Amino acid sequence: MRILIVSDAWHPQVNGVVRTLTKTREVLEKRNHVVEVIGPDRFRRIPCPTYAEIELAILPYRSLVKQIEAFAPDAIHIATEGPLGMAARKYCTRNGLTFTTAYHTKFPEYIAERTRLPLSWSYAFMRWFHGGSAGVMVATDSLAQSLRDWGFRNLKTWSRGVDVGRFKPRPKDVLDLPRPIYLYAGRVVVDKNIEAFLKLKLDGTKLVVGTGPDLESYRARYPETVFAGYLENGHLASYFSAADVFVFPSLTDTFGLVLLEAMASGVPVAAYPVTGPIDIVGPHPEVGCLDEDLGKAVQGALGKSPEACRALALQYSWDACTDQFLQNLAPLRKPQPQASSATQAYDPAS
Repeated sequence: MRILIVSDAWHPQVNGVVRTLTKTREVLEKRNHVVEVIGPDRFRRIPCPTYAEIELAILPYRSLVKQIEAFAPDAIHIATEGPLGMAARKYCTRNGLTFTTAYHTKFPEYIAERTRLPLSWSYAFMRWFHGGSAGVMVATDSLAQSLRDWGFRNLKTWSRGVDVGRFKPRPKDVLDLPRPIYLYAGRVVVDKNIEAFLKLKLDGTKLVVGTGPDLESYRARYPETVFAGYLENGHLASYFSAADVFVFPSLTDTFGLVLLEAMASGVPVAAYPVTGPIDIVGPHPEVGCLDEDLGKAVQGALGKSPEACRALALQYSWDACTDQFLQNLAPLRKPQPQASSATQAYDPAS
């Protein structure tokens, strides 16, 4: 099958969406599918407002159409709701082509946090965007239920995987820091609620791995925290396994691949009881602790079984993840003539 993926999140960006699409493409190609990913790197770009590390394509429609038609896909998947996603959706709807989408990021919550725009407005747009999809892929049951509550339909499961060969238990003496070591790994940005972790009064060492627009600000305000910056995969894996607890302060992620990477490394997880942690850690208290008080979650996670963490992570494979993706894809055919209720909810073109 010739599979086209259109995504506003792609290399050189480093985030969960890019990792998911990269690993999915790798597995698909090993199975002899032909996969093309169209990302912002192929277009003129501008920095994303408030997040310069992410670049957005400028007026991509005409060029995108040429690339789609040159590739001649059997199925089209639109991964994101940005300029490229909008352009791909426009092309598909204009030509009566089916397509699938994915809900990777809780943009309404991010936007509300930064601009105070009502959630109902942003979710109206998201319902419109995903309303024309033959299937909206979501990573967890709790996210699916949340979206149903907002009026989304036709939701399909697309879980996540972890490279258990790279992320695995290793000697902890690679880090000469006071213990316990509490690790956060991910983008250093206000959207990740990282300050809830940085404010905690904890014995031992708070360690932050990653980069982002708020790195220097946090480094200046929290000098007792060790900020390691960006690490390549080999070093990153050794830092994961060297930690005593992995702290995941986000309130708005839809999954959290780093949760699996930590558990594959034999490290228990401390998090809030929200989408992602509540789906992965919630049913398995032996691998971590969830609490509305993040400090209590951290203390509760200390000493949890590394073996149990590893065993749970082994249940998540990129092969199984890719099986779901393939099952959810829709061959290019004309959709049913009636408009969905989600499509009727909001249409900026009307």
